[in-house]
This record gives sequence, structure tokens and C-alpha cells, in this order.
Amino acid sequence: MTANAIDAGVELRPDISRVVSQLFLPGESTPGSNSRTEGVLARVLATEDAAVKTAAANILLRYGPRHGSLESLLRTNAAIVRGSDVVELDDDREILVGAAFTAEYAVEGAALCNPSAVMHPDQTRLQPGQLRVLVSLRSIGESHLSSIQFCEAIIGPGVQWEFVPRTKPLERAVISSGEWERDHFLHALEHEHGVNDIVRFVVQELPPHFATSDIDQVIRALPEQLLRHHASRAQIDVIRTVGRSSYRATFSEAGGISQRVLLPAADEERRGIEDPRFVMCVDADGQPEYRGTYTAYDGEHIASRLAVTSDFRDFTMHRLTGAPTRTKGMALFPRPIGGRQLALSRGDGEAVSLTGSVDGFHWEPDTPIYEPSYLWDVVQSGNCGSPLETAEGWLVLTHGVGPMRSYSIGALLLDLDDPRRVIAVLEEPLLEPSGSLVDGYVPSVMYSCGAIIHEGMLWIPYGVGDNRVRVASVAVSALLDAMRLTDA
Repeated sequence: MTANAIDAGVELRPDISRVVSQLFLPGESTPGSNSRTEGVLARVLATEDAAVKTAAANILLRYGPRHGSLESLLRTNAAIVRGSDVVELDDDREILVGAAFTAEYAVEGAALCNPSAVMHPDQTRLQPGQLRVLVSLRSIGESHLSSIQFCEAIIGPGVQWEFVPRTKPLERAVISSGEWERDHFLHALEHEHGVNDIVRFVVQELPPHFATSDIDQVIRALPEQLLRHHASRAQIDVIRTVGRSSYRATFSEAGGISQRVLLPAADEERRGIEDPRFVMCVDADGQPEYRGTYTAYDGEHIASRLAVTSDFRDFTMHRLTGAPTRTKGMALFPRPIGGRQLALSRGDGEAVSLTGSVDGFHWEPDTPIYEPSYLWDVVQSGNCGSPLETAEGWLVLTHGVGPMRSYSIGALLLDLDDPRRVIAVLEEPLLEPSGSLVDGYVPSVMYSCGAIIHEGMLWIPYGVGDNRVRVASVAVSALLDAMRLTDA
């Protein structure tokens, strides 16, 4: 028996006009090049006043509507590059200097894909039978750099899905110091480069709970003998880098959710953050909390990280440790089981695996629970988001990679009390690329980072060809009926 997923007839495509501004230092992007900052600055400062005034006005007129606070950003960038020996600039010249060192970046100039759906924090102003959904998205821009955006959708009444139009201009988060638990920090340092005398000294001097800014105070108090040790500088750099990997990202209250974009901010994220898998949990005080794993890429290595928020405006971003976090695709269970937090992972690169944690930060070695079993997932299998709790068990959407590197979406059912037990398996893909759904930025890929159940229907937003987003639905009962029971 097969389950038939129904296309919702909606599509979200990348919008090349969704841009942010960022500091631009000429020469920095060309390997082996020297900085050209001084030359550019000198030429701008030598420009005649009348030309400066005209240029500044044109810049604000042309680019201002594309950005929420362009003038403020230009003045900030001017202050960054202006040396102490440069006389104070008038308003127009300050804007022009800032513009010479600012570039636009189209966050989804290449693609928009890999959505994850959760119940929206705001369920007001809805009709009976409707559910407001928050969807996280992977945006791919210039140089294949990934960032995270959000949009909203309404399910119902009945079997219908509607994306809420996204708004502009985009808003970058304000990045500030993060916080650590001392044991977690020690695990992070062990995970990165091991522990030596300097690491041990710094960690011992830190309080049980501390801010990233506290680390520098401890480093400044290091004994002179340790500071002069031949390996000290490298170890101190590691300590500071690991410390800064925990940070806070905060957006203004004025902007809407679809205007917010999370861009790489930590060293291990510098070449992109991608594929967020958000799940709604309940915190220690019984309040809703959203926890999302995502993949960080530094240009050489990948790692799973964690974003935590209650409102999708204020995020705390954390480094995760343990063997399962050295790869991508972790997906959290929405509640503890047996007193421990659990997550799906893919430590060996090809099997759906299960891992556990006491604190949600340090994860134990994972155990495979489902290995590729069919031709459509013969290359590898992994999850397509967090498990969904049903009366029959944990429903897990999977991705399977088959011949021609074709990505399809399947399903597993895990035991509620012992998720190591696979109760049932969907033997054929629920969704597979065909027809117009084959072509894309990366052909023959269907991939989701999280589905949602509403009134007995499973709604699956998914990426098509790593390029655009569509939505499909299937009755949960029909999907479960189509799955083959296992002997586990």
C-alpha cells in the first residue's frame, strides 16, 4: 500500500531584491591581495565638496528604501575605516566614506530551500480550524553563503496552506556576548583542541555560569610564567574563539518576522549557517521554547549548533559538543524521554541514528536505528526534521539518497517510550523528484527540515532542487496505514 501526498499548489521562490548591507574592505576577498583601504579612503577624502554632496544625496535616495537604517550603517562603517589621523568629516563626506566601504548582499540571490515548520508563537486573529505556522528557511547567496530567514503561513480552514507575503527591508540581528556553563565550556575546549595547563587554569577560575566577556578578565590574570610559555598564544586564541562561539542575536521589536535574517557570526560559521530544524519544547518553567539545530560551516569543517528562542526575535546561539555534533542534520525530540534529551543524528554519514544528552549541549555517541534498506535510499538515509509525536509512535520523516544522487522523502515510526525501536517503515518514497520538480540549483533534490501535524493532516514544506519551496500534505492515518510493520 502506498501513501499519496497531495501538492498544496503553493510555492515560495527566491527573491533577489531581499538584501542586507555589510562592511566591505576592498582587496579582502582576493587571495594574496593587500588591503586597499588607505587608497580608497584617500581618493574619497580628495573629492570636491560639491561632488560629495551630490553623491551622498544620490546614495541615500537610491539605496535608502532597500535598507531600514542605511544612513546609520554608513556612518558606522565610516567610523570603522577612518583612521585617528583623519580630520572629523562633515555629514555628506561621512556618508560617502561609509558607502565606499559598504556592499549589498542578496541573502537568497542563488536559492531558497530546506524549510522547517513549527506552530507560531502568535495564534490570535485566526478563523476556526486555522493554525498559524512559522517557517524557517535556508537562504543561499553569493559564494554559496547560507543564512537563515523566516516566513509565516496559515493552515486551514480545511486542507489548504497559504504563505503570508514576506516584507522588506531585511534586518540583521544585533550580536552581543553569550553565556556559558563552565562544564559545557570545558567540553567545548576538549572538543576543539584538548586541555592543557592554560585551558585548565582559565576554566578553574571561571564561575559556574559566566558571560563570554568574563573570559578575557581571567586571561588577563594569567600568571606571567604561563603567558610566556611557547604554546600560550595559540591556546589563548583557541579559548577566546571558543568563548565567542556562544552569542546572542537580537532583532528590533518594530520589524516583522519575515524581515529578520540570521547571518554567520561565530568563527565556526564564517562560511555559512544552514538547514535549521526548529522544534517547540517546554522549558523548566513550563513556558514554550523553540530549540533549533543548524549546520555551521567554516570553509573546511561542518558542525551542528543550537539556536534557542521564545519569540523568534531574541536568540541565544550555542556550540554543541560530542561526536554526533561533528556532522550535520541533528534533530531534537520535543520532550525528554526517560529523563534525558534525545536527538536524531547521522554520525556515520549514512544511517538514521539516535543520541542522548543530559544538558542538551554535550551529546553522547550515537547508535544507528535505521540503515539504508531500499533502492531509493541505497546511498544514505537521514532525518527530515524533528520527530512528531502521535498516539502510535514518533513519526519521523526521512530523506533517502538513491541513484543519480536523487533525494526523496520517506518515513519511519519509532516507539514512544524507546525510540531505538523502529516500529514501522514506509517502503516507498512519500515524495520523490519527478517532472518539473527535478530541475533546480541542485537537481533531483527534495528535502525538508521539519513538518507539522494539524487536525490529522501532516503538512510537509520541502525544498525543491535546493532552489525553491513547495508544500505537500497527507493524512496521518493514511501514512501510518501504508507503513510496513517491522519485527523490532
